[in-house]
Amino acid sequence: MAETALRVLMIAPTPYFSDRGCHVRIYEEARNLTKRGHEVRIATYHLGRDMPGVTVVRTPVVPWYKKLEAGPSWHKPYLDILLLAQAYRTALSFRPHLIHAHLHEGAMIGYLLKKLLRIPLLFDYQGSLSGESLNHGFFKESSPLQRSFQRLEHFINDRADAIVTSSGEGRQELIREWGIAPQIVSSLIDGVDTDVFMPFSRAQSRRELGIAEGARVIVYLGLLNRYQGLDLLLEALQLVRHKVPQAHCLLMGYPDQEYRQKASSMGLTDMITFTGRVPYDRAPAYLCAGDLAVSPKLARTEANGKLFNYMACALPTVAFESEVNREILGETGIYADYGNSTSLAEHVVLTFQDEDVMRRLGRESRVRAIQLHSWHERAAQLESTYRRLLNVQYKI
Repeated sequence: MAETALRVLMIAPTPYFSDRGCHVRIYEEARNLTKRGHEVRIATYHLGRDMPGVTVVRTPVVPWYKKLEAGPSWHKPYLDILLLAQAYRTALSFRPHLIHAHLHEGAMIGYLLKKLLRIPLLFDYQGSLSGESLNHGFFKESSPLQRSFQRLEHFINDRADAIVTSSGEGRQELIREWGIAPQIVSSLIDGVDTDVFMPFSRAQSRRELGIAEGARVIVYLGLLNRYQGLDLLLEALQLVRHKVPQAHCLLMGYPDQEYRQKASSMGLTDMITFTGRVPYDRAPAYLCAGDLAVSPKLARTEANGKLFNYMACALPTVAFESEVNREILGETGIYADYGNSTSLAEHVVLTFQDEDVMRRLGRESRVRAIQLHSWHERAAQLESTYRRLLNVQYKI
């Protein structure tokens, strides 16, 4: 007997698609659910671009709001009211079986729709609302605004019928710090399309980017901000260049103006290529310009999606010691002391000095990505969560 095809309304309170980690998760979940025969609609803001294979509905255009970067904004409340209205209109004609809400604002919208439509709500948790706002400098620690955000976050966390987290450590955080019942929360870590992210010609990628063939290239792909560890990475590069004179760093992502200025003030301009925002479909080729990859991310419970892409491109990867990074990289990772730029530099230098280790870790990373981290398997896991939530026993 055939399995029941599900209709899923995804709520994405973000300028989707803008070539960053959260958006990749939304896209790949929706795309791979569609491949499995389900119907998915993504309700999102007016900004961003549509991606192939996934249906998107957008809010009316707000001409003065043009922010594509991650992080909180005082514009969010009215944007989310528009998104609630658009999602409700879509639901009336689409008649979804359930709501799949991304981020806390999406879960709040999803809760209101759940009450209106009388259908279940799944919350896709990708990190703490108050924690992210603190990391972005939206408020100060222990301020009244932080306490208000924490109360709101607690309210939202308690309203979902089921929660999936983008890391195992995120699941533990919800149980340990927010008091969520363990049976409500399951881990659904990010994944990678290994048919898209795969090894490409290093020489060709370097020619396209204007990087010398003989350079020892460190690659980074992701947001450029403090809690992603970019300040520590620049400090590490100052140390690396003294040990590896031919070292070069390819910094891919945005917003990049602040870090262009910092690199210039630190005398690093000649050893860094800034690409700005890299389209998702160009990222694999650009990554393959590298000899090794780095991820100095400081958030301990958020997902670290760039690691999957590094692995699939067969790049040995240096990252800070954390449960999230070990969950993804396993024994293929090279782990520096958490938050220590000197340790980060030392591990990069030591890795460059052993070509055999670099080749072995690259091969093993690619194999691990294929065997453990495909989006196809993640979509199957997500479908199983949907069916448990709906109590559907694979009926027609």
